[in-house]
Amino acid sequence: MSAIQRNPHPDFKEVERSRPDFASKPVEYTKTKLPDWKPGGAGNDGGASLARGHVEIDPYEKGRPAVYNYKLLISGVTPRFIGFVSTVAKDGSSTNLAPFSYTTVVNHDPPIFVVGYSGGLATAKDSLKNLVETGECVINVISEHFVEAANYCSINAPYGTSEWAATGLHPADCSLVKAPRVQESVFAIEGKLVETKEFESRETPGKKTGVLAIIEGVRFWVREDAINEEKNIIDPEVLRPISRLGGITYGRSTELFELPRPDFETEKKEGHLDGLIRPKAEEK
Repeated sequence: MSAIQRNPHPDFKEVERSRPDFASKPVEYTKTKLPDWKPGGAGNDGGASLARGHVEIDPYEKGRPAVYNYKLLISGVTPRFIGFVSTVAKDGSSTNLAPFSYTTVVNHDPPIFVVGYSGGLATAKDSLKNLVETGECVINVISEHFVEAANYCSINAPYGTSEWAATGLHPADCSLVKAPRVQESVFAIEGKLVETKEFESRETPGKKTGVLAIIEGVRFWVREDAINEEKNIIDPEVLRPISRLGGITYGRSTELFELPRPDFETEKKEGHLDGLIRPKAEEK
């Protein structure tokens, strides 16, 4: 994966030293950019974005390396939840802990998550190999207070080498799976593998380039100071999740705003939709 060239800096540490220190900012709620936005108002930039054209990109364009699509997607589909996945080998001889950008939740009843792995099943690396052989894992959410350790887990250690000791993170027991959860994680999900789907390269037919793992969440673990009495909302002030952007860039969630979901009947009754209610165009 050296062709990805994630690090854009010749000397990253030198660049990092020139930046301001990491500050422990309070989570702050602001207004939206245009609090008085009305239905039909479109964007909040006064139409500035409409003056810009777009470049059409064919992901299968002749001569376009597949890695270009990878770099494009991870820089454009942002911010992304990081799947910090812990697994254990089938014989229990080793554990693995690794962050994955292609991760999200897709259902709540049952709780379903997906994790995308590079490469095929035949050449599966530690995390995927363990997941397929044991059918179990833990998805841990990464927070500000251990982001450096989590990032270090992306090191290309050989199979059978555990990242836990190298990071100093602490494994904690689970209830239904053998893999340990990260004790530092404010929110962790015990998972059982539902199924996998393997994908084949369009650039090199026959080459297996990715595996989608569908995982059911069977237990949730939330730090006691982060969960409400009903056990249904996690406090962002405590969670302080880290998101993934392109290259080697991460993001923090410290400035928030709220937007209530509109109710059609209420909006109609108050006249906010006058002149805007039209039937959908018939599909051709």
